Amino acid sequence: MPRNAVFSHSTAALLLGAPLPLGLELAPDLHIAMPAPQRAPHARGIRGHRLTLKPHDVHTTQELRHTSPARTWCDLATQLTLLDLVAVGDYLLHGSRPLVTLDELGAMVVRFAGRRGYALLVRALPLLDGRADSRPESHLRVIFVEAGLPPSRINHEIVMTDGGPDVRTDLHFDAANVHVEYQGDYHRTREQWRKDMTRRSRLEARGGHVLEINADDLKDPVELVARVRMLLRRRLGTGG
Repeated sequence: MPRNAVFSHSTAALLLGAPLPLGLELAPDLHIAMPAPQRAPHARGIRGHRLTLKPHDVHTTQELRHTSPARTWCDLATQLTLLDLVAVGDYLLHGSRPLVTLDELGAMVVRFAGRRGYALLVRALPLLDGRADSRPESHLRVIFVEAGLPPSRINHEIVMTDGGPDVRTDLHFDAANVHVEYQGDYHRTREQWRKDMTRRSRLEARGGHVLEINADDLKDPVELVARVRMLLRRRLGTGG
């Protein structure tokens, strides 16, 4: 690679540790960009780009030059769906030491006005929330918001007063007291299964309802939303 070349798009996202669809994680091609007006690189195994880069658009991870988190997120709008673009944004904003701030993402989106992917960026930006712990959680939240379901709390901590530890739920609909929990494959171990059972029992003893969701549910968002809406209506006593 030329000295001023940088990894970009999904390759840069992987260097940042961002969650991507499996197809992009396993893609054999590397996305490499050159600063304009230099020509994009072309070779077998390379997806070349020519980007207008400012000095703060380039970061280094383990001596590898790549686009900054904000720039990478915006470039991904040409590769990802709304759900996955939000999931990457949530990841970049997550934790006590986020890789980027919401203001930095917003400023970068302004720079992308008129470019390919801009409309998707504008749609995704207000949906971002750094409290999400995983890609499926981000997907769930976006599916619910886009369907017009009531707002939900993300990783909301339920304070228990029975002497046991407090409980944090993935998504919580306050008015209906419904807790939505995404059950990934790691929940299938014997130890985790027991913990989940006790956790569910404690939440339901306090009058809550625990709705467990898995990867198969995400394959049919329309049915999932209809199921959740029906549950919320019944819990609120509004029929349906």
